[in-house]
Amino acid sequence: MPTPSFTSTHVRHSTRKRTGESIDKSAGKISGESTGKISGKGRTPARRAVAPLAATAAALLLCGPLAAAPAHAADQPGGSADAVKPPAHMSTVGGKRLGRPDTQVDPKPGAPALPKGLSGKSWLVADAESGDVLASHNAHWQLPPASTLKMLFADTLLPKMPKTKTHKVQLSDLEGMGEGSSLVGVKENYTYSVHDLWLGVFLRSGNDAVHVLAAMNGGVPATVREMQAHAKYLNARDTHVVTPDGYDEKGQVSSAYDLTLFARSGLQKADFREYCSTATAQFPGVFEKDKKGKKTRSSFGIQNTNRLLTGLGVEPYKGIAGVKNGNTTNAGATFTGVAQRGDRVLLVTVMNPQEQQPNEVYKETAKLFDWGFKASGSVNPVGTLVRPGAAGANHPSAGGEDGHKHAQASVSADGGSSGGMWTAMGITGGSLALLGAVAFGVHRRWPLPELVRRRSRD
Repeated sequence: MPTPSFTSTHVRHSTRKRTGESIDKSAGKISGESTGKISGKGRTPARRAVAPLAATAAALLLCGPLAAAPAHAADQPGGSADAVKPPAHMSTVGGKRLGRPDTQVDPKPGAPALPKGLSGKSWLVADAESGDVLASHNAHWQLPPASTLKMLFADTLLPKMPKTKTHKVQLSDLEGMGEGSSLVGVKENYTYSVHDLWLGVFLRSGNDAVHVLAAMNGGVPATVREMQAHAKYLNARDTHVVTPDGYDEKGQVSSAYDLTLFARSGLQKADFREYCSTATAQFPGVFEKDKKGKKTRSSFGIQNTNRLLTGLGVEPYKGIAGVKNGNTTNAGATFTGVAQRGDRVLLVTVMNPQEQQPNEVYKETAKLFDWGFKASGSVNPVGTLVRPGAAGANHPSAGGEDGHKHAQASVSADGGSSGGMWTAMGITGGSLALLGAVAFGVHRRWPLPELVRRRSRD
């Protein structure tokens, strides 16, 4: 399959920090989220206009769905070397205990102990069906989110554009991406479908795809305003949006609690579920002439940067079905995942592990998933994932027994507000392959009242 060639023009240099991880020159590998890299020196505008650079064949070119994963260097946790203490008082959305610093868990007799070696500045484990928060650590600490903010971007824009809609990319669509942005390989003067672009967002965390979709939505400022409004509707009060792609900017923050709300809301949407659970796909490349002189458009393989899904550098997590990872200088590594085991569906978010080990965010997420599945039914909730709108904003604290009873009652009362059928394709039995051998069918209504059940794919 041909290797795409992307050239850069009209670049304004920048000194901004990177959203994607850098190229490991010593190993000759592209690491983490990036499939391309914007390079440049200088002290001119804060963000710059770019067209995608050469996409490295080793990272992008897959021989087919079963091909070996592209070479990547180890993730670097990033962030400050010295962990700053969380505020003494944080938001109490979802329950008073969630506003307290440090670890919050309320075990019953015989409950499993929390895993050792958790170094994330913030983390949260929640039941995706009931909304119960099983345990948390600095759940409302406002921290840089990195590309996990793309969950909010997708949840905001996915309903607005049919996936079959096409768009011819203009150079202006790609303006404003920061230095080192992760790229899928969008090229100006080429046409892409909305479906193509969403694959670029979810699989390669492509800021180029984000900016094109934002341009189609009326521009970055309008998109940021819509994202902020949607965060408010979801009662994600810790989140302040500055960029649509999660790129490090002053004042751009979210929290483990809010990121979990974004994932839970996004998972109501069939397209969101499809994209976040896709391990590999083909992305449109350039037009090339065949031996007869006929021009045809090539394509190249892309692979999801969620390593618990692909098994790149870590064991794939059994039952994983998305959602999104991120890594920037300020944010360190961030990740929100959803997984199913038996009749339980859990959401886990981990932000900025301080342990300086490769893939640490995934290792700690896997530990928390394991604990959460073992602990279901043997811990009292320390809070709840509130519903959107006024009902969630006015929800009483869920930190105690009465609050939990009220939360359960409100879940039952709101069961039929929206519906749909989705297939969350996950990694099971350590197999990367096609993700099609096993699928999980779920009837979804807000707020996820029905249980996941395994079914054979037609």
